[in-house]
Amino acid sequence: MYKRILIKVSGEALADESGFGIGTKTINDLVAQLKVLNEQKIEVGIVIGGGNFWRGRQGDHMDRSTADHMGMLATLINALALQDALESQGVPVRVQSALNINRVAEPYILRRAIRHFEKGRIVIFACGTGNPYFSTDTGAALRAAEINADILLLAKNIDGIYSADPKVDPTAKKYDELSYMDIIQKGLKAMDTTAISMCMDNNIPILAFAVNDKDSIIRAVKGEKIGTIIK
Repeated sequence: MYKRILIKVSGEALADESGFGIGTKTINDLVAQLKVLNEQKIEVGIVIGGGNFWRGRQGDHMDRSTADHMGMLATLINALALQDALESQGVPVRVQSALNINRVAEPYILRRAIRHFEKGRIVIFACGTGNPYFSTDTGAALRAAEINADILLLAKNIDGIYSADPKVDPTAKKYDELSYMDIIQKGLKAMDTTAISMCMDNNIPILAFAVNDKDSIIRAVKGEKIGTIIK
């Protein structure tokens, strides 16, 4: 279905049963699917959140910029862990960071990222946009636009987009399809407004689905009807 994709994996989706850190089974399942896509010559970019280590401001008086930079570093931890897991399975991969951390990751350079795709490597984009006040959702939308991705896959810890939080409201309705404006007008929390607007402006479809469902990423790339499509 798609030649080049951008996968946004939430940090919470990588967490273990405690909701913190990195779950071995989760990351191994993710790596197995990414290996299949790589072998099928699908060009894969990945943006990972950092919510399994750091989420928002913690404490009443913490500066927002400081908290956001700490969140960016949390995404780098996840990116390096995923890189290591992929390399252990023989999958070629590079981490590119929006913050300058040259000892552990390449700087983000678009042309270099495209070259990695051409050489059959997966590229993990760490540290969001590199700026505070922007979420990793916005970072994913930005990278998807820059690399000209065919679709943005939103791999979450729930199986789609609901009218309310299904963990809190058992009557919440799951949507199969939404428009970009539906997300904004209904105030749905699938992605932040900036990210949705960027995808709308660049005509990038978004598919939200559960990363923990069996082979969900492979099924999404094949075009199976899973999760919620936004277009």
